[in-house]
Amino acid sequence: MVAYKSKMVERISLPSRDQRERALEAAGYNVFNLDAESVFVDLLTDSGTGAMSDAQWAALIRGDEAYAGSRSFDRLESAVADVMGFDHIVPAHQGRGAENVLYGSMLSAGDVALNNTHFDTTRAHVANQNADPVDCPVPDAHDPDADAPFKGNLSLERARSIVDEVGAERVPLVIQTVTNNSAAGQPVSVANTRRVREFADEIDATFVIDACRFAENAYFVTQREAEFASATVAEVAREQLGYADAVVMSGKKDGLANVGGFVATDDESLFEQCKQRAILYEGFPTYGGMAGRDVAALAVGLREAVEESYLEDRIASVRDLGSRLAEVGIPVYTPTSGHAVYLDAGAAFPHIPDDEFPGQALVCELYREGGVRGVELGSFAFPETDRPELVRLAVPRRTYHREHFDHVVETAAAVLEDRRDVAGFEIVSNPSMPELRHFTACLEPSPA
Repeated sequence: MVAYKSKMVERISLPSRDQRERALEAAGYNVFNLDAESVFVDLLTDSGTGAMSDAQWAALIRGDEAYAGSRSFDRLESAVADVMGFDHIVPAHQGRGAENVLYGSMLSAGDVALNNTHFDTTRAHVANQNADPVDCPVPDAHDPDADAPFKGNLSLERARSIVDEVGAERVPLVIQTVTNNSAAGQPVSVANTRRVREFADEIDATFVIDACRFAENAYFVTQREAEFASATVAEVAREQLGYADAVVMSGKKDGLANVGGFVATDDESLFEQCKQRAILYEGFPTYGGMAGRDVAALAVGLREAVEESYLEDRIASVRDLGSRLAEVGIPVYTPTSGHAVYLDAGAAFPHIPDDEFPGQALVCELYREGGVRGVELGSFAFPETDRPELVRLAVPRRTYHREHFDHVVETAAAVLEDRRDVAGFEIVSNPSMPELRHFTACLEPSPA
C-alpha cells in the first residue's frame, strides 16, 4: 500500500538522444560530470536526494539559527537518544564530514581498520590517515546469485586472520556498515553484530557502526532473523546500534534529510576528541556545518525513518524495481537491497574484460539509451580490490513513481538487447587519490 501522496511536483524532461550523446562525451563518460537537467531519472545516489515530509518542511521553518546552543540541536540530540540510544552527538555537514571527525580522531599511520566492506569515502578517510582499510566480507557477499539472508555480515574468520597477521595492537578500529553498501546493500544480522562486539572486546578495539541505513537494516532483521520476528523496527534499531561504541551517520540516507550527519557515542573521552576536531573542520558542536533549519529537519527525519509504514513502502518499491528488471532478463544481484537495485554488469557484458570496466559501460549505456543515471561500483570505483562488476541504481526516498520505474525497465531492456555493440572504456585522466577516482576521472571508449 502506498504510504504517501504528492503535495509538490517538479517538471522534468528527457533530452533527445543526440543531446544525451553530446552530454556523455562532454562529461568524459563519467556520469558524475553530467548536469542534473540532462538526466531524466536520476538513480546516481539515494544520499540527500529524497523528498522530505510535510513535518520536515515545517521543522525547516521553525529552525533555530543560533550559532551556539540552538533549539534545533536540542531536538536532534533528543531524536538520536530516543531512536539510536546515544547521549552524545557531534554534528557534521554530511556523512563524510562525520567520517573525518571520527576516523581522524581514532586512526594513525600504520593502523589497520577492519570493515565488512569499506565504501568509497570511508576507504579514503582511512587511507588519508595513512592507515590500511581491510575488507572482511562473508563469502556469499560477492556472489550475486547466492540465496542468503544476511550477505552484508562481517566475516569474523577473515577479521581474525588479519589480526593474526598484523597483531591486535595495529587494529584499533572495527567497523560494521549497515546495510553493506559495497556488498550490494545487503543487510547485517543482529547476531553478527553481537559477535563483532565480542571480537572487538577480544582485541581491545573500538567498535563503530556506520549507521547510514540503520532503519532499512532493522526492517530486514524483522523479516529475516527469527529472534526479532515480533519486534518493531525501532526496537531492533536500538538493539543493534547498542552494541557499538560509536556510530557514524549520514543523515542524507536514513535521516531522510537533504544534508547533515553526525558522530554519536556514549564514550566521554571519544566524544571530547571528536568535538574538538569538529570545531576545526565542521563548526561549533551544536551546528556542525549545518544550518539550524537542516538540523531540525534531520531530527524529524530520524524519527520518521523507523516508522513501519514508511519502510514497507520504501523497500517494496525497490524490490519491485529489481523484480521487474530481472523479468526482462537483466542480471540482478539478489536478494534486492533496501535502497538500490544492483545490476551484474559482468554478466550483462561478458565480452568486456574487467580492466575495461563493464560496469562503467553499462552506466553509460543506460544514460545514452534513456537518460537514466546510475553509478558503477566495481573495478572503476574500487581499484585494486576484488569486487564484482556491479552497477547501483539507487532509489531516492519518496521521489519517483511507477511510471519512472517503467522507463528504467524499458531502458535497461533496450540496452541488453544491443549489448554486443557495447565497448569498454579506458581512463584518460585520474585524480591523485585513487580511492575517489570514480567521482572525477575521465574516460574514453576502448579502441576496437
